[in-house]
Amino acid sequence: MNKLIEQLKIHEGVKLKPYKCSAGKLTIGVGKNIEDNGITLQEAEYLLENDIAEARSQLLNSFPWMGELNDARISAMINFTFNVGIGTVKKFEKALAALEAGDYGLAADEMMNSRWARQVGNRAIEVTEQIRTGKWSDDNG
Repeated sequence: MNKLIEQLKIHEGVKLKPYKCSAGKLTIGVGKNIEDNGITLQEAEYLLENDIAEARSQLLNSFPWMGELNDARISAMINFTFNVGIGTVKKFEKALAALEAGDYGLAADEMMNSRWARQVGNRAIEVTEQIRTGKWSDDNG
């Protein structure tokens, strides 16, 4: 299998960004025709897990104190980072200061008072409630 993989990499090439193949199809990786075939749920979840890990790493590198947040709150911040990118997260200075100080209500209010919240609607409500309460929306206890 390893020889086949290496051979296919040579024949197909390895492209880490989407491109049009010689047949004009949107392709990625080692000749993966995503235009006609898409990706599997397993592939999508694998990509998502990598993106979550990257967002978490960016948050903790930028704000080491976030490692002290409970699961619901750090997950809310990972969700936010996944949505807007770490550069935009860093612009939420008042919310971040409140979050670091443990003033979760103010942090949530600051996030809700933003263009992001107006753009994403229910996502913002759910994410900020996780920050406010420290609980997932389906937690009963």
